[in-house]
Amino acid sequence: MAYINPSEFAAKMIDAGESKVFMSTKDTLIRAYMAGAILALAAAFAVTVAVNTGQFLVGALLFPVGFCTLYLLGFDLLTGVFTLCPLALLDKRPGVTVNGVLRNWGLVFVGNFAGAFTVAVFMAIIFTTGFSEAPNAVGQKIGVIGESRTVGYAEHGFAGMLTLFVRAVMCNWMVSTGVVAAMLSTSVSGKVIAMWMPILIFFYLGFEHSIVNMFLFPSGLLLGGDFTVMDYLFWNEIPTVVGNLVGGLTFVGATIYATHYKTSPKRGPAVTPAKSASVPAE
Repeated sequence: MAYINPSEFAAKMIDAGESKVFMSTKDTLIRAYMAGAILALAAAFAVTVAVNTGQFLVGALLFPVGFCTLYLLGFDLLTGVFTLCPLALLDKRPGVTVNGVLRNWGLVFVGNFAGAFTVAVFMAIIFTTGFSEAPNAVGQKIGVIGESRTVGYAEHGFAGMLTLFVRAVMCNWMVSTGVVAAMLSTSVSGKVIAMWMPILIFFYLGFEHSIVNMFLFPSGLLLGGDFTVMDYLFWNEIPTVVGNLVGGLTFVGATIYATHYKTSPKRGPAVTPAKSASVPAE
């Protein structure tokens, strides 16, 4: 498992951000669509495992399989481009503009949502046998998640919104750590190990991930969850997107850029003035 030192992978982060800004609309949308779909399948898988085993930890341990798969296939999540693309702008790469970064974010958001929503519809069909029956145990659980993490926050007012935002910040701190940690290795096994750890942390601690929520909450609505589209947007998706942006850009992208790419000069050893020899009095 070859290891790449931090200064090298910091440069790779900026290169990756620049590449994504200049990617064609078609490629950006397809890669974002597939990323949203795969992550949604992983979320459905993790919830199914947790319900069937009664152990949420088991579901959390297995959830990273989806993230690792989409990353290795070169697909893009909004949480990742939140961290990488601004670095190319910060580094003043030729042709990289604010509009270019925003264009990338917008296309990835649309693609991620389309992919996650496709899986939400498919899984709702499975959980209800084509909407001919009440949701099974997994479908009921997804509905409860949707309620607790929308109207559950709303019941607490500002305190609920603050909690939601902080969970979103912490989420992309971990998720983007997984994205950049994968650049530490040149082998598949090394990349998977590096990604697995922070993704497990975010999922088990119940942090808010905007793309996972693009699956969970539309699924919850389709399965009869007691909340509305506006509850989902205002009391989850929009604050989560903003929190994910803050978490990934500040705690991962900017910090690595500042200390591993724009490294400050090292301090020299402290110089102690030499003691002058005492002159004996005559």
